[in-house]
Amino acid sequence: MRLCILIPTYNNSATLKKVIESALEAGYDVVAVNDGSTDGTPQILKGFGERIHTVSYTPNRGKGYAIGKGLKEAYRLGYTHAVTMDSDGQHKVNDVLNLVKEAELHPDALVVGERELKGVERTAGSSFANKFANFWFTVQTLRSGIDTQSGFKLYPLKKVHGIHIMGNRYEGELELLVKSAWRLTEIRSAKVTAYYPPKSERVSHFRPGRDFMRISVLNTILTPLALIYGYPSMLIRYILRKK
Repeated sequence: MRLCILIPTYNNSATLKKVIESALEAGYDVVAVNDGSTDGTPQILKGFGERIHTVSYTPNRGKGYAIGKGLKEAYRLGYTHAVTMDSDGQHKVNDVLNLVKEAELHPDALVVGERELKGVERTAGSSFANKFANFWFTVQTLRSGIDTQSGFKLYPLKKVHGIHIMGNRYEGELELLVKSAWRLTEIRSAKVTAYYPPKSERVSHFRPGRDFMRISVLNTILTPLALIYGYPSMLIRYILRKK
């Protein structure tokens, strides 16, 4: 396993440096994707020099696009796996080991960080969006028990390489999970912690109305597509594996 930490970022200059430093101090290679930031992000990334690999572009395209761009770059650089960490500091680098341990047991699996959300102060919109996405993921893939909205994931790059993602923003991560499942990629979970600062201090680019609508539109596309392509594809791949 040749692993990198993939950090997509957009206007999180207050926490970005600390997140990158924590990954480097833990001994991981870092691929950072500057998703059209307009704050001090470019200067922060430049300050790390050749200690990290940086991908930058403008204008802002969204988290889904940034992750797709980063996964392609990590694959091009020769990494076999990439762990996505948010740049707002909610993920702890020590938990990367939990994902890695699961991947060592199941090398071709996509490992999702399962968050402990009990007692976490969240908006009603965020909580509903999480349940909504989990429900439709089960409908579209016949799999359950996955924290689809967790941004802390370990991707087997060979397995996800070549998957075309339509959604550029938060819905893109869900689409990548669904299409990976259609390829019969094993999807497993590993326990992780998630730190959510108080609402007054929290920087979030998730817009409940707009982003929930984008997730809804995605599901109106993926659900019929599951019937005409996803389910048959899974069945055919399953039969071929049994031969």
